[in-house]
Amino acid sequence: MASIAELRTAIATNLGTIAGLRTSEFIPDNPSPPIAIVQFDRAQYHLDMGNGMTEYTFVVQLIVGRADERTAQRNLDAYCSSTGSSSVLLAVESDRTLNNKAFDCVVTEMSSYGPVLINDTTYLGAEYQVRVLAS
Repeated sequence: MASIAELRTAIATNLGTIAGLRTSEFIPDNPSPPIAIVQFDRAQYHLDMGNGMTEYTFVVQLIVGRADERTAQRNLDAYCSSTGSSSVLLAVESDRTLNNKAFDCVVTEMSSYGPVLINDTTYLGAEYQVRVLAS
């Protein structure tokens, strides 16, 4: 049985395969972009007859710097793509068992593409919903 912390760490490890992208399994006070922050959102229990399956939902918040808005948007577009070496989708799903901690892991949605205000600094960002099935 995998813990929430182990699943969060495994998702961050998968994201770490993207060159130049920092990852964090904890919510930092002062993020240093580009960064992908893995956050636990919710759990749905008792999905099978033996009560051994749980569906966990994580949110990956991706933040890029915004010194130049065009460059920032191009960078964010690359992370949001479903293809290419910077794709968050491909990185998260590169090991769908999360190092044998889960039955499956999929990115179900990308949303909230736009400005993100953190500590009086405006960045550009997007959020990804990640569904994990584990016991």
